[in-house]
Amino acid sequence: MNCDITKLETEQRNPGTMNLDEMSSTQIATIMNIEDIKVVAAVRKEIPNISKAIDLCAKVYQQGGRIIYMGAGSSGRYAVVDAVECPPTFGVSKDTFTALLAGGHQAIWDSVEGAEDSKEMADKDIQEAKLTSKDVIVGLAASGRTPYVIEGLKVAKKMGLKIITISCNTNDLISKYADISIHVVPGPEVLTGSTRLKCGTAEKLVLNMISTGTMVRSGKVYENLMVDVVQSNEKLKERTENIIMAATNCSEEEASKKLQEAKGECKPAIVSILLNCSIAEANDRLKKSKGFIRKAIKK
Repeated sequence: MNCDITKLETEQRNPGTMNLDEMSSTQIATIMNIEDIKVVAAVRKEIPNISKAIDLCAKVYQQGGRIIYMGAGSSGRYAVVDAVECPPTFGVSKDTFTALLAGGHQAIWDSVEGAEDSKEMADKDIQEAKLTSKDVIVGLAASGRTPYVIEGLKVAKKMGLKIITISCNTNDLISKYADISIHVVPGPEVLTGSTRLKCGTAEKLVLNMISTGTMVRSGKVYENLMVDVVQSNEKLKERTENIIMAATNCSEEEASKKLQEAKGECKPAIVSILLNCSIAEANDRLKKSKGFIRKAIKK
């Protein structure tokens, strides 16, 4: 693991912020905004590899596997944020997208001493996750050299899992274990080495694409609507009715009635209205189309 971190892109000093400590609040916000624009351009360069990652994750999900994020520090926390949003948004189980964070739940709020460097902790987390060869591991490390992530990828590789890696350095170490490697290199941080900034934003953008793309490719979206959203509160119940109205141009009354008939499920309500058929027929069509509304409504 010998590596001079001063040679990493994530550790370089940004020539545009050498006088950061002398800047006004407006100047600080402005330079950070200017630097953040570079993140989008860096992500765009990796769209071919991100697309491959979406295809792989969609295949894994459709075959009953799970998407397991693995990271430490800021990378791991962004992974947690993305994973926990998927069940309410797409109606999947909390196991579909899982995040293994070095140091566990405590590390969400506190820095856990030595967690990032712990191979033992990685082995333990991998074991407790009960991985199978049907799953895919997405290893995140801004530096591309985090020992916790590398150990996890080594174990997963031996188990036959497919591996995706995301890093913010060109010459990383984690891509050695990857089937698909994504290198988003947005350049030196405004605050030297603070990879929660541009690198963190880059990682979250990529995770947004992977999780959303996976769900779109798996029938969880109709047009651009979240048709499997979980109605866990009044706001989301109202959103579900609005989704039905948007998809079918029906009235609020009809949307509410169909949603009740469909026992709160958005998809059969939409199909039933669009085809003027029973909920039972709508469910049968959805079963045959594997949950894709567009396929279900084809006559």
